[in-house]
Amino acid sequence: MEVVIADEYTLAELAADAIEALLRTETAPVIGLATGSSPLRIYDELTTRHKNEGLSFAHAQAFMLDEYVGIADDHPQRYRNVIDAEIATRVDFAEGAVHGPEGSADDLAAASADYEHEIAEAGGIDLQILGIGSDGHIAFNEPGSSLASRTRVKSLTHQTRLDNARFFDGDVEQVPKLCLTQGLGTIMEAKHLVLVATGGNKAEAVHQMVEGPISAMWPATVLQMHPHVTVMLDDAAASRLQLGDYYRHAFENKPEWQSL
Repeated sequence: MEVVIADEYTLAELAADAIEALLRTETAPVIGLATGSSPLRIYDELTTRHKNEGLSFAHAQAFMLDEYVGIADDHPQRYRNVIDAEIATRVDFAEGAVHGPEGSADDLAAASADYEHEIAEAGGIDLQILGIGSDGHIAFNEPGSSLASRTRVKSLTHQTRLDNARFFDGDVEQVPKLCLTQGLGTIMEAKHLVLVATGGNKAEAVHQMVEGPISAMWPATVLQMHPHVTVMLDDAAASRLQLGDYYRHAFENKPEWQSL
């Protein structure tokens, strides 16, 4: 696990560098997209490179991490609509190239299995963008989730709904109680995981993820078992790390030829 501690703009540039390298070197790249506040600067940077430098997504596919259940198709906080607004419609993805779990399906178990099949048919995800919740969840894998879990229906904790209420006019009662989410086992099959966390409210979750024991109580700790994880943090999110100085030293002295 590589830990990078920098300001938010530098983190966005580094993450965009990794995605650009994938887009420019692979004939059929597959990118995993996340919602929330953490990836927004990455999406802005990628959009700028698309407009100003001709970075193309036309040959790529993308897969979303999760989707609310029981939310109207035209709701602005439906994650498919959020992803469309934040990145998909701002660059040149081909029609049908951006996929998401079908949270409005009549048979949610079948929709979950279908989504797993779609990812496999695409050859798996090359680079997955991740955020982390204040309780250590990634995607919507809440504390207690199986570390081997696959795409499935999950109940959202009250804490997650409180955290997400800011997107629903501050009203937690408007936040759906169920979701479809990629499982931890699904996420762990991506070739490269890039997790971005900013703000002091993420500091304890980040500390547990990077330096704590692997436990379903902090689902993100499963990333310690992945061979290629880049954790990108600002100073506030990194403030609880016991080895923060070492992580800074390691990144500052990283060989130029070694990419993220």
